[in-house]
Amino acid sequence: MTRILGIDPGLATTGFGVIDVEGQALRYVASGTVHTREADIGDLPGRIKLIFEGVREVMATYQPTCASIEIVFVNVNPQSTLLLGQARGAALAALVTGGLAVTEYTALQMKKAVVGSGHARKEQVQEMVMRLLQLPGRPNQDASDALGLAITHAHAGGSFAAIEQATTLQRRQHAHYRGGRIF
Repeated sequence: MTRILGIDPGLATTGFGVIDVEGQALRYVASGTVHTREADIGDLPGRIKLIFEGVREVMATYQPTCASIEIVFVNVNPQSTLLLGQARGAALAALVTGGLAVTEYTALQMKKAVVGSGHARKEQVQEMVMRLLQLPGRPNQDASDALGLAITHAHAGGSFAAIEQATTLQRRQHAHYRGGRIF
């Protein structure tokens, strides 16, 4: 059995989702959000600390064997992209210092794996996550995206590992997080 932790990074709210995978069977374990509301809006270091500690707490509670996290792309607002990147960095640092192998997926890859369309709406992702994990209701958007990342890794992680072993392509060092992105 593999326990996967999915992380949807955000500066105000970071979503997490934990699933167990045995063969093709997916089982919901937990999901939720790490909020940074207790830090002042302008207190970036305080918010980063809360994200780091929150992800570490989730790891300690649910003991995942691996993790997946969303890759951040440049948005319309460069400042928002930089802030989101810092939140992602805090979550990523928490995962790797906890000894987890981390795989990165784009939002498009996650939507394609979960819904079947890379341009799916948030509500469609919520609905499919609910159905795939047989949940009684829709998880919130942040938790749903995190569960979607965990599901994506459950479906695609083995394929990526096989490609990694079969290919002669070399990874860039900055993207090598014990099972990270393949180039």
